[in-house]
Amino acid sequence: MLIHGGGGSAWDWHLVAAELREQGHDPVAVDLPSEEESAGWNEYVTTVLQAVGDRTDLVVVGHSLGGFTAPLVCAHVRAELLVLVAAMIPAPGELFADWWRNTGYEESRHDDVFYHDVRPGLAAEARRRARSEVSAALREPWPLATWPNTPTKYLLCRDDRMFPAPWVRRHVRERLGIECDEIGGGHYIALSRPSELAERLAGYTGLH
Repeated sequence: MLIHGGGGSAWDWHLVAAELREQGHDPVAVDLPSEEESAGWNEYVTTVLQAVGDRTDLVVVGHSLGGFTAPLVCAHVRAELLVLVAAMIPAPGELFADWWRNTGYEESRHDDVFYHDVRPGLAAEARRRARSEVSAALREPWPLATWPNTPTKYLLCRDDRMFPAPWVRRHVRERLGIECDEIGGGHYIALSRPSELAERLAGYTGLH
């Protein structure tokens, strides 16, 4: 299950999904209800679970803001693994707006923090497809009291300008108590290095 980040859509994963299919996997991506003002975290989870259907041996992957949704899904369905890719890690009861201050996040001084290593034509298409983030979920406390009991991996992108590597390593240790796995590439690695990302995701399952 491939969960997109803020302003994104299922399309963000189309290149990775194609690579995973070639390796014998059954990738599913879905548009979260980020443009629906009434949609809370419950609606986000319901949207994902409907797409999952009766699939088993599930690996849940969350990118960027998708790190808020992915663990919620794991709390509702049995998943073999949770993988966070350049993702935000929420704390119990935390609001999206508070996450930035609580984690000590500092903005990059780069003009382009998302698509600097994505091919220009693909980056232009991604910008054209960008969606609004107006849902009620971003104004609701993150609802889990504890992190789900699902094995969790964090994949850091070493060239990420949105979430720089030194900050991410600290964030992951503080919030999850684990060390990051690392890969080259920027924040939108699903578009800049889809083959490498798919290979890493497949490797986590042992089927590649």
